[in-house]
Amino acid sequence: MHAAKITKVMDMAVKMGAPFISINDSGGARIEEGIDALKGFGEIFYRNTIASGVIPQISVIMGPCAGGAVYSPAITDFVFMVEKTSQMFITGPQVIKAVTGEDVTFEELGGAAAHNSTSGVAHFKSASEEDCIRDIKRLLSFLPDNNLSDSELIDCTDDLNRISDELNGIIPDEPNKPYDMKKIITTVLDNYDFLEVHEGFAKNIIVGFGRVNGRTVGIIANQPQVNAGVLDVDSSDKAARFVRFCDAFNIPLVTFTDVPGYLPGVEQEHTGIIRHGAKLLYAFSEATVPKINIIVRKAYGGAYIAMNSKHLGADIVFAWPSAEIAVMGPEGAANIIFRRDIANSDDPIAFREEKIREYREKFSNPYIAASRGYVDDVIEPAATRIRVAGALEMLTSKREVRPSKKHGNIPL
Repeated sequence: MHAAKITKVMDMAVKMGAPFISINDSGGARIEEGIDALKGFGEIFYRNTIASGVIPQISVIMGPCAGGAVYSPAITDFVFMVEKTSQMFITGPQVIKAVTGEDVTFEELGGAAAHNSTSGVAHFKSASEEDCIRDIKRLLSFLPDNNLSDSELIDCTDDLNRISDELNGIIPDEPNKPYDMKKIITTVLDNYDFLEVHEGFAKNIIVGFGRVNGRTVGIIANQPQVNAGVLDVDSSDKAARFVRFCDAFNIPLVTFTDVPGYLPGVEQEHTGIIRHGAKLLYAFSEATVPKINIIVRKAYGGAYIAMNSKHLGADIVFAWPSAEIAVMGPEGAANIIFRRDIANSDDPIAFREEKIREYREKFSNPYIAASRGYVDDVIEPAATRIRVAGALEMLTSKREVRPSKKHGNIPL
């Protein structure tokens, strides 16, 4: 009956087109009810799935949640947890101790820190329950009620023509030196206001919500401060899921690209970087909302394609003069193309440096891509906000359909 009460509200939410918020504090199935309790859980999971992409679904973990009680949150769009009081796990520490011999505390196993940074199950971590409720309200302010409506249009109090001269000097002269991508993101958004999602997980990519001219936009950006902003298994999952949420709820996508490639290594290959990396390709290709990409520095190889390139259907691609668009970085390219010449040279180091410089001058700039139509315009960094706002305004009437089908088969 507990489940019947929940499913009744879920059915009403879908009928009315209202967001669904589930506040959880559950020990799982009631053992005395046997299979009837499992039936109740199954009916909740089924409705979570049917409602997915129709209404926003938010799960709030306000205490320990075990067993079947964690699968409903896993299907929903966003999971909130509270430090020191929220836990999620399939099997508790006692069962793990009995089966595997591992000693672990409730907090280490499934606390807010573990799920926000290690597993990626949770999207937000709050210091208290009051903070958690406030954070939920802030998230809801960016979202539409359902997939047939748009996010609320807020009066823009920020100058749409604001020139941000600080962006002209934000990219370091040294190509491998990091900088904070969040400074670029906030400078482009209204009132520098950015709500980051999944902040503690896969930090080499940034996703979140902001507004441009009062309209909600979804932001995806590489973070050069963490692992040089490379794409790996976790960051590909994180970004792909966010792209699909935004597409389901009519939220335009704005991408900031500075990516040297996919992360190489045996562990990444064996963990399935090919399969996971393909999720991001799939998500951007599938999305029909307005898609804008700003290439601020590196855009190399398959990762350039994956980060909302023109080839995956981006509507507008801007590039800063500092953009480097190529198959691979100058160092790697010179090592491969001139391998024999370097080996036979009287001064291999000097010869290699010369070829790296030559490759960088010839290919590592945005103008070749612009001449092919892969970049729509090379823009001054300070004018990025104006150009993004203009592009979004133009794209408000965008209409794009995909072939009729039951659904695609994303490489899960």
